[in-house]
Amino acid sequence: MSKHAILLMSFMLTLAVLPQTFATVTYNITNTAAQTLGGIRYENQIGYKYAKHALKSSNLFIWRIFQQRNKADRANVTLVHLFIDDMDGVAYCEDNKIHFSTNYIAGYQGDLNKEFSGVIYHEMTHVWQWSGNGSTPSGLIEGIADFVRLKAGYIPSHWVQPGKGDKWDQGYDVTARFLDYCEGLRNGFVAELNKKMRYAYSVDYFVDLVGKTVDQLWSEYKAAYTSYVVKT
Repeated sequence: MSKHAILLMSFMLTLAVLPQTFATVTYNITNTAAQTLGGIRYENQIGYKYAKHALKSSNLFIWRIFQQRNKADRANVTLVHLFIDDMDGVAYCEDNKIHFSTNYIAGYQGDLNKEFSGVIYHEMTHVWQWSGNGSTPSGLIEGIADFVRLKAGYIPSHWVQPGKGDKWDQGYDVTARFLDYCEGLRNGFVAELNKKMRYAYSVDYFVDLVGKTVDQLWSEYKAAYTSYVVKT
């Protein structure tokens, strides 16, 4: 057997035993509102190449955050389709389809590319996170998506500061900040919580992971960021 044949066989054996960490996911992008102001701004300031990079990089980042190292750990998704649509709001995800508002793109003031990436990281999280077969509170679902955005470094200026908010499952930035606090108590907390929610949801998962109820954690979180003014 030649040296090249031996090297080829060795390479093929290596591929056979590697975990399916980078299973193929196809990314499609369709601008359905190319003639609108937002659609034109998307093409000029963001474009296909940047959008596809945001989709792929967010996908790989989420797998790492969720510790979804193997195909069996993840949702059975092989295609993620991004639609740039003429619609109100910012964006939403339905199954493996992400819809991004051209109205929002047209009116956004600030670093558009950074904001676009931040929204994509949030919406891509919905593709891969578990929801307890729909039983997980929506505030926690959205909070986990914003937690991923936070860890990726795409925090917008309007987010609340740590310690703010009325309840732990208020959602979005409030819950993301709270989850980041829990992450500080147990490294990989969000990944473990997400794994537990694959088939069902229980508020007792917080006790399982850190030995405290979610209400205890919320009280301690709020106390940790309470400012005391000392009068002289």
